[in-house]
Amino acid sequence: MPEKSLRLLTVHAHPDDEASKGASTVARYHTEGVHSVLVCCTGGEAGDILNPELQSPEIEENLPQVRAQELTVSAEIIGYDRVAMLGYRDSGMPESEHNANPDAFMNAPFDEAVEKLVALIREEKPHVIITYPDERKGYNHPDHLMVHDISLPAFEAAGKAAKYPNAGEPWQPLKLYETVWARARMEGLHKKFLELGLESPYDESWFKRRSQDHRITTRIDISDWWDIRGKALRAHATQVDPNSPFWFGLPDEHARTVHPFDDYVLVRSLVGEIQEGIFEDDLFKDIRAE
Repeated sequence: MPEKSLRLLTVHAHPDDEASKGASTVARYHTEGVHSVLVCCTGGEAGDILNPELQSPEIEENLPQVRAQELTVSAEIIGYDRVAMLGYRDSGMPESEHNANPDAFMNAPFDEAVEKLVALIREEKPHVIITYPDERKGYNHPDHLMVHDISLPAFEAAGKAAKYPNAGEPWQPLKLYETVWARARMEGLHKKFLELGLESPYDESWFKRRSQDHRITTRIDISDWWDIRGKALRAHATQVDPNSPFWFGLPDEHARTVHPFDDYVLVRSLVGEIQEGIFEDDLFKDIRAE
């Protein structure tokens, strides 16, 4: 299958998640001609302003509009061909007052949310979908959990005419991936901070989180697109402090060499098989040849 015919769809919870998770992967495939669509499930209305220079009543009052503008810029930097909003409100962190909002993503009727995603899948006809892992023992943000929970049912329903008949003509995606941050990556970055005599932002709590490394099936080389993530993150100026040691504390010349990969778990595939002990190096493996 020629690259210009390949299609990728990623599902994210909030504006800025598309920058922090897999931005360089999408940029790589964009340069190869892959049609790429971002589904953003919420508008990020509950986000805090994390950049001290932008903390003002005016920005706070207009945060949804500001974040929408930031998302547009970030998506252009990454190379998305389309941004589709699923239409829900940011639920906020667990036990936040935002949890109670009836429009919050976490309160959406499950079938309604799945059907909305199915409709977009059928409209865009992706071969590959990227979503989140189950983070109930990790980050645990309600919206991230919802992204995970609706993605597999949508993947499986999209190709079945009897499922959600009002959501468009059936289309069956071929592969479903979860994006993960490898423990090996965090350990490598932590070690590099210490080697350079810098304070590491990776405290003990990071290494208490459940490792996903044993699940990783796919490792995408992003060496030539490494800087895209940082550029996209900076586009979310209200959400990302440009002086953040977590995102920007390690000098670029060192950071880009530590773990120049994006890591994924293949959770569903209708083509090919994963060979144990051998990482895939292409999300479209076994699809290009069809």
